[in-house]
Amino acid sequence: MKKTKFILLSAVAVFLTLSSCGDVTDLENTREVSSTAVWSSDEAADMYITASYKTFSDVSQVAESRSQYFDSYSDLMKSTSWDQYNHGYNKSLLQLSAFSKGGAGALDCWSSVYDRIRRANVLLNEITSYGVENFGEEWSEVRRAEVRLCRAYSYYRLIRVYGGIVLRTENSGTNGGVDDGAVEADIHRARLSEADSWKFVMDELQWAAERLPESWGSVWEGRATKRTAYGLLSRMALHAKEWKIAVDAAEKVKELGAALAPDYAKVFQVNGGQDNSSEILFALSYKDQALTHKYDLYNRPFGDRAAHNTTVYAEHVPTAELADLYEFSDGTEFNWDTYSGKFDNPYTEREPRFHATILYNGAKWEGREIQTYTDGSDSFKAFTQNGHTDGHTCTGYYLRKYLQENYTTFISNGSTQYDAVLRYAEVLLNKAEAYAELGYEQNSDKALAALNEVRGRVGLPAKTKTDAPNKEAFMTLLRKERCVELAGEGFRYWDLRRWRLAEKVINGQTAHGVEISKLENGSFSYKRVSCDGGADAKRVFLEKYYYFSIPTIEIGSNKLCEDNPLW
Repeated sequence: MKKTKFILLSAVAVFLTLSSCGDVTDLENTREVSSTAVWSSDEAADMYITASYKTFSDVSQVAESRSQYFDSYSDLMKSTSWDQYNHGYNKSLLQLSAFSKGGAGALDCWSSVYDRIRRANVLLNEITSYGVENFGEEWSEVRRAEVRLCRAYSYYRLIRVYGGIVLRTENSGTNGGVDDGAVEADIHRARLSEADSWKFVMDELQWAAERLPESWGSVWEGRATKRTAYGLLSRMALHAKEWKIAVDAAEKVKELGAALAPDYAKVFQVNGGQDNSSEILFALSYKDQALTHKYDLYNRPFGDRAAHNTTVYAEHVPTAELADLYEFSDGTEFNWDTYSGKFDNPYTEREPRFHATILYNGAKWEGREIQTYTDGSDSFKAFTQNGHTDGHTCTGYYLRKYLQENYTTFISNGSTQYDAVLRYAEVLLNKAEAYAELGYEQNSDKALAALNEVRGRVGLPAKTKTDAPNKEAFMTLLRKERCVELAGEGFRYWDLRRWRLAEKVINGQTAHGVEISKLENGSFSYKRVSCDGGADAKRVFLEKYYYFSIPTIEIGSNKLCEDNPLW
């Protein structure tokens, strides 16, 4: 029986252990490795090709690099550190000096992403040089589709930060060669317009979708498929405002068998007893003893320090802005002023996604009860702009999504939960938005149907034309639904940017938490408080932040590259 192989870093690690020719640990030197160990067998070549997926793991929301947890740049999540743990979130939100000419601050990715693109271009050239000869054109074409999909994702990462890209491909260099800057003439390239940049990305994904397999079978697990390519295309098309492309791509995903898994909470559980393959269209997989991360260590509630006799950090916690968006299970909107007339507790009767995403005061957790009230085991600690909360919540909430309850070996073995990079739920919400943008009057039924499919999975009542009589009202519902469905998955900050709503939602605003006190009779009082370091702390998002400044080194070396306006 063939052994299942995992992609990404684990595949590279396996490749390194199998290889014996040359210094294969130097993955920077792709040309030396290629002609020997990499292309000696299809298995070795496949393992090398899957290293292209590193562009996804660079920005994983589960195995994050301490500065890439994007929801903490938004109103939904809060970093509990001012600048410890290499966190740049609060400074980015609260200091005018966080972003300046010549760089994108904590969000800078120009050099690192172009390094990914360079490697992809070299690999595409090598597939033509070695892959076709050794394994045939059909084999090679599928692998080109994989690498071009990954390269498209790299360009997506650049466009959402900087706008128009400097396009470099495997054949745009001098004399049709790899455009890697090795030739002086290739260094100087003008940026494409933003529209042309998105067109390149979407064309690449369409090309890949037509060539990728529907399934890789039982041998490989996690490689990109047709559903991956079409799902990503639906996402990119929203950024490009190509609504018809978004709808068509979403419909392709459905035709290929995608569907929501029954239980929302179990979508994020490694051993939840539920088959999530119909919903998760692409995920980053990790493996015990081979490739792990520290998600549990960095996100567990403070009380787990005593429970597990170890230090946990709770680096990112949900804000009241997020928690208050979740409806009650019957579809009633949550409101601090009116909930008590119908519900005894502000938390226990909320819809399933609230309980799957947030640990709140009174939540059941590993045989104990979360206590975020003053002096409780998981107590609140106010955020200040000069340190960190030492693992306490500064909002009254902890993040539950992706935590593996009763998984106790995270201390010694690390964590192995996957990162669901692309889910069918997102694709449905992409489709709902695109239908509304195509013309709400004629497409309202289709837009509402896609939205209600997501709501229906968690038992919430369907929204009707009465709830959303026009496009503006529908978009209000859609934006809220994206928040509660995709919380903690890295979408909100980029959504606010593409909607051009970041100035309204972030600039001049303050995020909040809930400070809870336990009364003598055992009941609780709740006080909504600022969590940005004081009531006078105001967040910053300027108009020019929609397109950050191009790095000084690029402007200096590339004579044809111009910086973005307003910088």
